[in-house]
Amino acid sequence: MPQPFELPEFYLPYPARLNPGLDSARAHARRWAGEMGMLGEPGDPGAPRVWTRDRFEAMDFPLLCAWTHPDAPGPELDLVTDWYVWVFYFDDYFLESFKRPRDSDGAREHLDKLASFMPSATSPDDPRSGPASLPGQASPPGPASTPEPANPVERGLADLWPRTVPGMPEDWQRRFAQVTLDLLDESMWELRHISEGRVPNPIDYIESRRRVGGAPWSACLVERAVEAPLPGGVAAARPLIVLRDAFADAVHLRNDIFSYQRETEDEGELANAVLVTECFLGYGPQQAADAVNDLITSRLHQFENTVVTELPPLFDERGLDLASRVRVLSYVKGLQDWQAGGHEWHMTSARYMNDRGKDSPADLGADPCRAPAGLGTSAARLVTELVTSAAGHLSRRIIAPAESAAQESLIEPSEFHMPFAARLNPHADAARAHAERWARRTGLLGPGGAWTQMRFDAMEIGLCAALTHPDATAAELDLITKWYVWMFAIDDYITDIFKKRADYVGAKLFVARLRAFMPMDGGTVPAPASPVERSLAEVWARTAPGWPPTFRRRLRDAVCEFADTNLWELAASVQNRIPDPVDYIEMRRKSAGMALAAVFVWYTSGQALSPELLEHRTMRDLLAAFTDNLAFRNDLVSYRKEIELEGEVCNGVLAVQHFLDCGLPAAASVVADLMDTRLRSFQRIVTEQIAGLIAEFALDEAGRRQVLGYVTRLQDWLAGDLAWCRETRRYIVPDVPGAPARDAPALGEPAGLGMSAFHIVTGGR
Repeated sequence: MPQPFELPEFYLPYPARLNPGLDSARAHARRWAGEMGMLGEPGDPGAPRVWTRDRFEAMDFPLLCAWTHPDAPGPELDLVTDWYVWVFYFDDYFLESFKRPRDSDGAREHLDKLASFMPSATSPDDPRSGPASLPGQASPPGPASTPEPANPVERGLADLWPRTVPGMPEDWQRRFAQVTLDLLDESMWELRHISEGRVPNPIDYIESRRRVGGAPWSACLVERAVEAPLPGGVAAARPLIVLRDAFADAVHLRNDIFSYQRETEDEGELANAVLVTECFLGYGPQQAADAVNDLITSRLHQFENTVVTELPPLFDERGLDLASRVRVLSYVKGLQDWQAGGHEWHMTSARYMNDRGKDSPADLGADPCRAPAGLGTSAARLVTELVTSAAGHLSRRIIAPAESAAQESLIEPSEFHMPFAARLNPHADAARAHAERWARRTGLLGPGGAWTQMRFDAMEIGLCAALTHPDATAAELDLITKWYVWMFAIDDYITDIFKKRADYVGAKLFVARLRAFMPMDGGTVPAPASPVERSLAEVWARTAPGWPPTFRRRLRDAVCEFADTNLWELAASVQNRIPDPVDYIEMRRKSAGMALAAVFVWYTSGQALSPELLEHRTMRDLLAAFTDNLAFRNDLVSYRKEIELEGEVCNGVLAVQHFLDCGLPAAASVVADLMDTRLRSFQRIVTEQIAGLIAEFALDEAGRRQVLGYVTRLQDWLAGDLAWCRETRRYIVPDVPGAPARDAPALGEPAGLGMSAFHIVTGGR
């Protein structure tokens, strides 16, 4: 069968090395797979035949593990190899048993039972580092007796779990349980796409693929294989999350290139990055494969940039000793080894499309078991290898300033969809007047503050609060409006004072002081040194006293998180580095104030919802979809202002354009589609999952009304924000030299996003 495209030239910054224990691992894997029943008929009567012995030998999973774990001792290599035999068998078993017949009910029953073979080291009530599970998805398991395994998948998992988990730190055990459950749930995600006949958006695909794909699971096994579990709490730090996610994206995208032919021609798969790129960008298979390869390179550059720029500050901030730093760097080196070895295996395995799939291991070189290097030497050599590899390619992520949007044009898409009607709070006029007086009194408005009168009037911050909180009482709206003023102010203040001077150190000191103006116990605060500090101290003093400690702490943490994202954006500006959009989405949720939004909606919903209910996966997914819709809309609306006036690099449209290497019209179309997709996700969660949430918590009628009221307030916010986007003049950009003349819209005239993405980038405002 001819290949649909030629394999692209891959970016290979790390040398692949082969573990000398390969032959032993092959013998062990052959014996173990036979004992589990994977090399003949499956254990269930009538189940499809999955593997023959010849097929198993041709795929050569021990070779994969020997390439990806070159320094693992023999027993660890055997254990890791068994895990990979199991995970690939599970994938093929699921294909034959559930994907081909489109048996969603049987698939869910199968996955739910598998979860019972992974008893966790902690009780279900303990806090977990990973996200909670979706309703209908198996939760991270607690201690329980395991059932009798009935097929090779269940037998394999029942054998592997007790051989792997004991002796590892509890933090690792919880994370490994969660990523294994996510890995299993990937199959349901793919089955849903096949059943619906729906190809996902490219950025949406990458984000979803990361959450449910196998690479985060592989990253956990790397910790075990290199015998260097991450120090407690470090795994949840942003630099380690970025490293893991960049690693995962590169692994998944690489696999999509090699598995494209098998998945699209044999399995009817729709969740493949090459296919997604074809459909959304109108590319042919070769162009799409080349584009996906560029994404792999981009993610590897992100990995390298993070090693150099974010790990050293993390080590210092956490006060890690030398041994802990070496453990982190050993893990990083393990991910690099996996990346290099995974590519080498894809180039040789008969499972995938390649020109060498029929080569025997003897054809791989005169001395395939090259001597391990790096980890077995010293901490100094390890650091040198990592930094040299990363620094050598860091410059590839540095970009030139973006061209003016006025020089490009977009095709005109349809108007953005909004199923909810906007309503204006009856106390709007009073809130507007109070906001202006307060901004002037605290120094935000006027000389030395964040705004001139003209600039303040153009933003219509009071109108924004009144449209997004139409049912708030006069007192609630007044307080929320003041918070809105402060949020707009710190954003503009940091841009004007620190970003324009590229003063990262000054901005970091400025942001670090903010927590002192939000005392938990009502204590004294330092003397304010700026209008931002003065206004924060005042609005905090008016807010916190009446709130329970849990939500007071949530508010303070949310404010600090919102302020901290300015540092991330400033660091990108200083480096003149466009973030990749997947990493950007997570940070954009914080910069859009997702945590603050949750607190404000709780406040205006009667302050009755419990922390446990708000932390449920359904509510967090609902809030994420809500925030993404707002954030992507803002990125489209603010594109010209941020790019042309402020020289900003942290904008979703620019990130997608750079990441996909596509034109501005295509990038804006992708972002608009993401915005609409998140809105549909919001509606789907409301329709399909909120009732299950209410039942799970056994809420009475009053509790049900409180949950539905919370949802209604989020809907009001979505509609009100779009209405404000049509009214505000915050994002109007003066004409640049040589650009066509543009008139500013009158208040009330639909403009910008209210009309179309075309107007945003061609100057419709």
